[in-house]
Amino acid sequence: MNAKPAATHVAECKGVKVPPSPYLNETRIRRINEARYEGQEIAGGLAVTGPEDRVIELGAGLGIVGAVVQRNARPAAMVSFEANPEMIPHIEALYALNRIKSKIRLHNKVLMAAPERPEHVSFFLRNSFLGSSLADTDKRTTREVRVPTADYEVLRAGFAPSVLIMDIEGGELELLRHASLEGLRAMVIEFHPEVYGKSGMRECKNILRDAGFRKVEEVSTRMVWTVQRGEDRQTPDTPPDPETGWSRGLREVRAARVVPPVAGGLVQASGVLDAAGAYVPEGALWRRDRPISTAPQDPGKVEEKLNGTWLWGGPLWLHFGHFLAESLARLWPLETHQGKIDGILFTPKRPRNADRIKRWQWQVFSELCPGLDVRVAAAPMEVERLLVPGQGFGLGPISAGTPEFRSFMKARFGAGIAPEGPERLYISRSRFEFRKGSLIGEERFERHLEAQGYTIFHPQEHDIPTQIAHYKAARKVIAAEGSAIHMLAMVAPPEQELAIAVRRRSSATGYLENHLRSFAGIAPLSIDALLRNWMPEGERRARHALGEIDFPRLQDALLMGGFIEPTPEAWENLEESDVAALLGAGYRVV
Repeated sequence: MNAKPAATHVAECKGVKVPPSPYLNETRIRRINEARYEGQEIAGGLAVTGPEDRVIELGAGLGIVGAVVQRNARPAAMVSFEANPEMIPHIEALYALNRIKSKIRLHNKVLMAAPERPEHVSFFLRNSFLGSSLADTDKRTTREVRVPTADYEVLRAGFAPSVLIMDIEGGELELLRHASLEGLRAMVIEFHPEVYGKSGMRECKNILRDAGFRKVEEVSTRMVWTVQRGEDRQTPDTPPDPETGWSRGLREVRAARVVPPVAGGLVQASGVLDAAGAYVPEGALWRRDRPISTAPQDPGKVEEKLNGTWLWGGPLWLHFGHFLAESLARLWPLETHQGKIDGILFTPKRPRNADRIKRWQWQVFSELCPGLDVRVAAAPMEVERLLVPGQGFGLGPISAGTPEFRSFMKARFGAGIAPEGPERLYISRSRFEFRKGSLIGEERFERHLEAQGYTIFHPQEHDIPTQIAHYKAARKVIAAEGSAIHMLAMVAPPEQELAIAVRRRSSATGYLENHLRSFAGIAPLSIDALLRNWMPEGERRARHALGEIDFPRLQDALLMGGFIEPTPEAWENLEESDVAALLGAGYRVV
């Protein structure tokens, strides 16, 4: 009886046959057949590689990832490096079986980018090929072998790679620290914090972000990133997007010139120029669908110079709401670049305010960047190294905030402040200047709420820590629509219930709702219960309209929403004479 012929392959992944080897067990074979072995690297490689690409693979392992990418994406050229000499025969057998040996140049070398590259390095073999690496950092038994090295820069210059796929068991940090990423438009990289710690993984990710790469969320995890950059990404001439594009990027500008506005107005010529005098559009402040800061003129010779590394903050608003929504939007790299930034540099929103920073703003900065230098450029300045982050928050769709901005605020803002205050809270506007967007009848509303056990809170009369403590402690909150809700959204617990008494239904209401949903996980009950709106004569700005409360409708909505209990008497609207006494002369219904 003839012997059964030996199997040519024992597994298959996306058309790539895998020959037998001592490194395959039943579990690994099953995972290969299910495309789950190195599944994230394979998914990422196929997502970003096309027929025009030239691919470098570092850490070939069994050869499966590179073979799957070559067979399915068919890149123009591919070169692969594997440091473990015992893997080379098995990789070559896989290439031969799939007839791709001529399509992937395989090297048993360690590719290095460090300026002083040795001819050979030690490589530590473990029982499992998966753990073999340049680092001998744990207690597992290893065998040391010497492996030749190759120069990354020489390869980059000659091969011109566009895609890099890298799984080198911790060696990625050292490579990224020294390698030029010029020419690369995509990368797939596995991180190994067990080798270099969480700080090392953050450094890897920051290097990628600073180089303009953006994570492809669909094929990325915390430990394996697929990243891209290039013309297909959102550009700074489009509004900031909370999910993708320049809003999540960070650009470094050396010898940057920061130019403040010379005139007031919503749209101002102000921002950042590079050393050649070209405008840096990533530094513009956008509101809704347009930039409200535009390219300034080159100021010529600049007298004042700042040494070190500074973070661009953009326009510094003294208005509470716009400060929270638009002046904090670029501070998110403070979380990822700890210890590497010397200070934050703003420009004044209004030139007459020069370098003024209000006391309550310093209190916010003490929460977000304690001890860090914060300056306002009232005159043009030249900065040795300016980091220009994308706009991570603001007014418009970006009110959802980028993941980086949300993470930064969650980690820092109010993190050390304990909840303290009543469980039922009303956030009032009744002590603000009446002409600037008030609720007509708010003081009567407050008396009704006090009868329901609510504490009336005037945030402008308290310091920032007290506001945060109250917002953290409250379980039921009713608020007059206004800027204070932006702060609430940044610290409120997700179990908090919130009702908003709308002063005027506008896009601003939607931005507040978006902010609350995205940051706190709260879907507020927004109540539009107004009889009519009044506008001062000669005033056209909608934000200055006064809303007259429709008390029966407001009571019904709060009762249905579970914010108040039934009362024997219905809430009554103001008499015409009461409204006239509150308003005085000079108002019209709109």
